[in-house]
Amino acid sequence: RLRNQATAAAVSTMSNIAEGFSRHSNKEFIQFLFVSKSSAAEVQSIYYVALDQNYISKENFEGVYNQAEKVSKLDSGLISYLSSKIKSSKQTK
Repeated sequence: RLRNQATAAAVSTMSNIAEGFSRHSNKEFIQFLFVSKSSAAEVQSIYYVALDQNYISKENFEGVYNQAEKVSKLDSGLISYLSSKIKSSKQTK
């Protein structure tokens, strides 16, 4: 069950990026990026449980945790960029 949850959260992370991009609206894209960040945090949480239960090694945990952290930071950077584009387009109107 834990493996299925981790897989679903990881797939949700990238699926929300793709779905947000397909909306062709920066505001909607940002909303989906926040969901992606939440899914990445869920992956981290699930891997903490797996580590605590001794289902995975510390090395495995750190690798996945760091990848999820990287995705979250990339999402944050894109959110900041898109937010600034929205703000600048409002100022030019």
